Amino acid sequence: MKKILPIILFVAGLLILVLVFVFIKKGRATPVDDSNAVIEVGLSDRPVASLTPTSDGHYLTLKIEKIKLAKVTSLDYELLYSLPDGRTQGVPGNIDLKGATEIERKLLLGSESSGKFRYDEGVNDGSLTIRLRDSKGKLLAKFSTKFHLQSIDLELTSIDDTFKYTLDKKPKGMFFVTMETFGFISGGPSTVTSGPYGIFASDTLPSGTAEGWQKVGANIFYK
Repeated sequence: MKKILPIILFVAGLLILVLVFVFIKKGRATPVDDSNAVIEVGLSDRPVASLTPTSDGHYLTLKIEKIKLAKVTSLDYELLYSLPDGRTQGVPGNIDLKGATEIERKLLLGSESSGKFRYDEGVNDGSLTIRLRDSKGKLLAKFSTKFHLQSIDLELTSIDDTFKYTLDKKPKGMFFVTMETFGFISGGPSTVTSGPYGIFASDTLPSGTAEGWQKVGANIFYK
């Protein structure tokens, strides 16, 4: 019996460990993917986003206005852009709104180290995603758009070619971003079938036409 007792104790201990592991696993909460928990936001309540390039094309000024969704206390943003060699670069950020209804950040297309800057050349397109969260970090709403960065083209277009703005003259020394803005600041319709798209220029937007599109202000278009 003395020879068998250690074996019995070993087996009993092993069984207890297995049972504890099973109970812990069952009791552990399964991580929730909150990407499917976002609420539907009507057009009139959506924030308005813009990316305005600098005159050298090395920065995009991110501006998000009309952040008025109930319970929102913080905002995440993620700018992704493609390089000519196929790599993708990202510029993420998180902002504690502290009651603010608009934010602005100057985003570098490149990198900075010890005061030295390296600029990414040949950037033509990318995407912007913003996430609105409550005080507990829960995702309330998510908005994404693709943007098109141009400088010498006569036609300014959205990435999917849905929207096109034809300049009267070929531009010189200017950069343009064409993108969806999510919503309207003011003066927009209650519903749209396409858009709204915005054109954001490093200087005053030159004259041109967007055939078949309605216009709000100087640079916002919809159908």
